[in-house]
Amino acid sequence: MDYEKTGLIIKQLRKEKGMTQLQLADRLMVSDKAVSKWERGLGCPDVSLLNELSAILGVELEGLLSGEMSRRKAVAGNMKKIMFYACPCCGNILTAEGEAAIYCCGKKLAPLEGVRDKGQLTMERMENDWFISGDHPVEKDHYIAFVGILTGDAIIMKRLYPEWDIQARLPWAAHGRLIWYCVKHGLFYRDF
Repeated sequence: MDYEKTGLIIKQLRKEKGMTQLQLADRLMVSDKAVSKWERGLGCPDVSLLNELSAILGVELEGLLSGEMSRRKAVAGNMKKIMFYACPCCGNILTAEGEAAIYCCGKKLAPLEGVRDKGQLTMERMENDWFISGDHPVEKDHYIAFVGILTGDAIIMKRLYPEWDIQARLPWAAHGRLIWYCVKHGLFYRDF
C-alpha cells in the first residue's frame, strides 16, 4: 500500500463528502491528528477501521488500499456494449454499461463473455413481438435464466426459471441482438 496515494484518496473523498478532518475522525472514533497523518501519507488507518472508512467515504476497499480511483470513460450510447454479470450463489443478473466492480453475495463478479449463438433458440415474429423458444434443457441446475433483446438504445430482458419451458415474447425490433444466459454454459448472443 502506498501511504501517499491512499492519503490523497482519503483527503479527496472526505472533501467531496463535505467533511472536515474532525468530522471524519469523530465518525471513526479517532483523533483528527490521525486523519491528518493519513492524508499526508505519514501512516495509514488501522486495519480494523478500513471497512468503516470505505463505507463512510463511499469507496470500495480495493480502491482505498490501492490509492487509485479509476474514472470510467463514458460509453457512447450503444446498449449493445452492455456488460452482464451473473451471481453464482443467488442467480442475480446485473448489468453495467461499461467496466464496473460488481459484487453480489460478497463476491466480486467478472463480466460474462458472450459466445455467438449457433441457432439454439428460434426467433419468430408474432404480431408486434418476437417469440423466442427452444429445446434447451430445463433442469434445476441447467436452464436458461434470461433471454433479452438489445438494440442501440434499449435492453428488454425476460427472466426464466427452471420450471418453465423456454418461451418468451419480447417487443419486435428490426435490428438488434438476441441475448440469453444458460446457468451452465454462459452468455450467448445472435445479431439479427
